[in-house]
Amino acid sequence: MTAFDEILKEAGAFGYCQKRIFALFCLVSLPFAGVYVGIVFQGFTPDHWCRDPEVVERRQACGWSPADSRRLTTPLINSSGLLQPSSCEQYEVDWNTTGLSCDSQELDLSGAPVTTCKDGWEYDYEGRQSFVTEFDLVCSDGWLVDMYQAILNVGFLVGTITIGYLADRFGRKITFLMANLLNGIAGILVAVVPNYISVLVFRTISGFGVKGSWIVAYVLITEIVGVEYRRTVGIIYQMFFSVGVIVLPLLAYFITDWRWLQVVITAPYILFLSYYWFIPESPRWLLSQGNSSRAMEITAAIAKQNKKKLPKNIKTITDDNADSCAASFLDLIKTPNMRKHTFILMFNWFTSAVVYQGLIMRVGIAGGNVYIDFLISGLVELPAAFIILFTIERIGRRLPFATANIVAGAFCFITAFIPDSMFWFKTAVACIGRLSITVAFEMVVFVNTELYPTFVRNLGVSVCSTLCDVGGIVSPFLLYRLAVIWLELPLIIFGTLAIVAGGLVLLLPETRGVPLPETIDDIEFPERNNKEHLTTQTMNKLLQSDLTDNKEPITV
Repeated sequence: MTAFDEILKEAGAFGYCQKRIFALFCLVSLPFAGVYVGIVFQGFTPDHWCRDPEVVERRQACGWSPADSRRLTTPLINSSGLLQPSSCEQYEVDWNTTGLSCDSQELDLSGAPVTTCKDGWEYDYEGRQSFVTEFDLVCSDGWLVDMYQAILNVGFLVGTITIGYLADRFGRKITFLMANLLNGIAGILVAVVPNYISVLVFRTISGFGVKGSWIVAYVLITEIVGVEYRRTVGIIYQMFFSVGVIVLPLLAYFITDWRWLQVVITAPYILFLSYYWFIPESPRWLLSQGNSSRAMEITAAIAKQNKKKLPKNIKTITDDNADSCAASFLDLIKTPNMRKHTFILMFNWFTSAVVYQGLIMRVGIAGGNVYIDFLISGLVELPAAFIILFTIERIGRRLPFATANIVAGAFCFITAFIPDSMFWFKTAVACIGRLSITVAFEMVVFVNTELYPTFVRNLGVSVCSTLCDVGGIVSPFLLYRLAVIWLELPLIIFGTLAIVAGGLVLLLPETRGVPLPETIDDIEFPERNNKEHLTTQTMNKLLQSDLTDNKEPITV
């Protein structure tokens, strides 16, 4: 009986075949960014004010500017110490009595009664048509914009669990393809339905499939590469999400209608259906289902593409990484160290999602050029993968992970108190915070896997990562509702969460150079696990030394 990892070494741990499949799956990360943070452009809220039909008619007849008609329509209100035209109130004036002519621009209406908007709103579109302007989601209906992002994360939450189960039950490949079919149909329907309730319904269904397909692709590629390549492959796979973030503002700049932008974001998921002919089923999954002959066929095909040959004496293969016993949620919390790991990791998943999504969505309300600001914030994410790859084997996991959270939190606080007049300095400081939370978000994924024993590892990651979706549900409400009170208030909340998360990470053990735990005892008594690891290493060195010393010279 031969272990699958040993056969994979013979077939090529990361040869041409795996590189080709990996490149195809990296493309899956690109449109995921558009789905995840496309609200910045699709839900863009331009400057707006109450619409008065008589004033609009007179503006067209007299050639007034929008500012002239706005002065006759909306009162001034105190906003953060400054007098600003109201977006949600208008003067209640009977123009038949008052009279409205082209000379009315100097009319003083400061003493007129005020009421809420009665005839909709006018928008300073700036060339961008969003679902906010189409469905008038402003003022008392502004919270419905938050729902667009929150409902997506509800889909993420349900889809991650459901599609994860389907992938384990029916296979990685078929589940990936079916999820992308669902993504394509639901995404196009979001773009064509006539009312906002329908948009939210199909947005939820889209979220159900999008994250599930992304995770299945992640699992499949890590299952067909050698153990030593898994972490690098996983980090680079996530890095392509950042590439998608960079591409998104370029698309949005040229595609100004939110419905057409939705079509463009969705189109790749339809193209991914062609992967049926280009990707294999996971041999590891086939082994878990007892189908070793099919697993062997696929492994042989991988070897052939890698220009390798498998040993002919292989009869049966096994997967040493397969779970050996059933796991339950209680295993994650019933012992002290497991409980500590679970709650700290859950909080870090939650914090990473809240702060990461919040900082991205904040670009849309910060008041600068949304395209340039979004592009810059996406570019600063790219170094995150290289920072992780450089530090985790030299410094470890815990210190970079904690530092990334604390730096992100500190720079959120600093950004909040930098005046808007120092725009570029404020942007630079915010970018450091964005880079730091990206590092933290990418690190929590693999740190999570290293802190649970084998039999409960998949369950542990699944349970903890659900808090990521809970954070995604909360984040838009934190950002948009608190920003109404004070634009920088969400940064104070984000900073507090990130600093607390970083402090909690320091309570976790360092896992660099430590073998993956196999049992709960390895977690509860880490010193014993480390001693056994050192003893095994010492014995292996002594054995190799003995074999070398006892070799007799070969004479011909």
